[in-house]
Amino acid sequence: MDREPYITVDGLTFQYHSRTEPAIENLSFNVYPGEVLLIAGSSGCGKTTLMRCINGLIPHTYRGEISGEISLLGTPVSSLSMADLSQTVGTLLQDPERQIVGSYVKNEVAFGLENLGFTRDEIIQRVDDTLKYLGIYHLRDRETFSISGGEKQKAALAGVLVMQPKILLLDEPLASLDPASAHEALNLFRELADQGIAVMIVEHRVEDVLSIHPERVLYLDCGKQVYYGDSAGLMDVVDYHRIKLPAEVVMQRAGKKPPTEEFKPLLTPQPGEKLVSFENVSFRYHYDLPDVLHNVSFQVGRGDVIAILGHNGAGKTTLVKHALGLLKPTAGQVLLEGKDTRKITVAQAAHTVGYVFQSPTQMLFAPTVKEELSFGPRNLRLPPDAIEENVDWAIHTVHMEAELATPPLALSFGQQKRVSIASVLSMRSRILMMDEPTAGQDYWNYNQFMDAILQMPGFDAVLFITHDVDLAVVYANRILLVFGGEIVADGTPADVLKDEDQLRRCRVLPTSLLRVNEKYYSKTGRFLRAEELARQI
Repeated sequence: MDREPYITVDGLTFQYHSRTEPAIENLSFNVYPGEVLLIAGSSGCGKTTLMRCINGLIPHTYRGEISGEISLLGTPVSSLSMADLSQTVGTLLQDPERQIVGSYVKNEVAFGLENLGFTRDEIIQRVDDTLKYLGIYHLRDRETFSISGGEKQKAALAGVLVMQPKILLLDEPLASLDPASAHEALNLFRELADQGIAVMIVEHRVEDVLSIHPERVLYLDCGKQVYYGDSAGLMDVVDYHRIKLPAEVVMQRAGKKPPTEEFKPLLTPQPGEKLVSFENVSFRYHYDLPDVLHNVSFQVGRGDVIAILGHNGAGKTTLVKHALGLLKPTAGQVLLEGKDTRKITVAQAAHTVGYVFQSPTQMLFAPTVKEELSFGPRNLRLPPDAIEENVDWAIHTVHMEAELATPPLALSFGQQKRVSIASVLSMRSRILMMDEPTAGQDYWNYNQFMDAILQMPGFDAVLFITHDVDLAVVYANRILLVFGGEIVADGTPADVLKDEDQLRRCRVLPTSLLRVNEKYYSKTGRFLRAEELARQI
């Protein structure tokens, strides 16, 4: 190849001072201008550490032992200052809450240029051009705390692109985006690469990234380089239980192996008691702002496993926060076990409803993971032996036993997410509500904890907001489709997901797993994961 690589990694090994084993070991690869490199692997395999080595956070911020060579545009990273690196490398973090510093979107996007001393006129021009390019100019004057998680992700990306980097590092860029926005973002990344930028994408949604035909894929396992090559070769080397591959590929490979144990959830819809009732609920965040929710009515019954789907900014999180009383309706009422949420405290509601926030940093505060998981049940005044039992079950459910003594905020985003889920599980609330539970999670981990939750007695209902259509396909027995603050569909997955035109209007896109389930639905009578489909047909 005649071109010189923008990124050269040769024999890279790094071990954090706080760890006994290297986080990454002997990695070697190149990324050329105009290329997309997908980095895949299970949680904790070293993907984020690799990015920190390239953008200079290692060794400038994170300390440890490093060996090997990294060069950017022919210059060793070790000889570049952070100011130099910021003009060459743009990084989008997993959690936009960690990246956003401006109180308004326009200030957030301008922040980097201001620090480099650009003139006011040039800053305004580049900020406006970038916002228009990303299709979010309408957010220009919005306060960053008031926009949705997906909108925050887009604002954070604008703050990166406005710097016009030659190298773009994307750490789980799709985690907060609805399916249509994720598709648009991927096409944008492809377009940026085609314009000459070198793009590295760390992503658990491997199937989605494969749609833009990355030139190379780097597959890591336990910090080691297992595969580096084209995307076609990836299909044969990865464990499809750990990395989510297209449904057809999984079915083909699973069909050649002994049958897996069938997943059987305990929760099934039961007529009778209504646990939560929304009655003509409307809501606005401020009197001079438009309504976010419009005349919403639905009920949550015993045995419901409800997936809430919809576009970024549709009002999904606002909707769920009403059930716990974190928000109070502007009009209408929400009843929790027959009691108006306006007349009960959040602490009282927490005895019935456990809520996992979208961003784990909004929940975590304790000095250790164990104390974090003990806090909720202790405040519910559970006896010490019950607290110990609940903490043990919760930490095993999310497979974080080795981190009980670790400060939660020292963990990766994906690990923090699992701790935030475990901190709510340990309270053993009757109703579990989770906002984007699989964000930052590898395929194996999210299947394991969702299986455990839905096969464990004690929950009367589970609700989860998700942009992962396959999560709804596999686990939900009911789907609420939200668009513009209204519920436009409420029914079984088979009924709601068959209307492809309506899904696309709501910025929800069909997946390969949904399509094969619809193809064989007349035989199976229900939606299944790809491995189970392979066995049944």
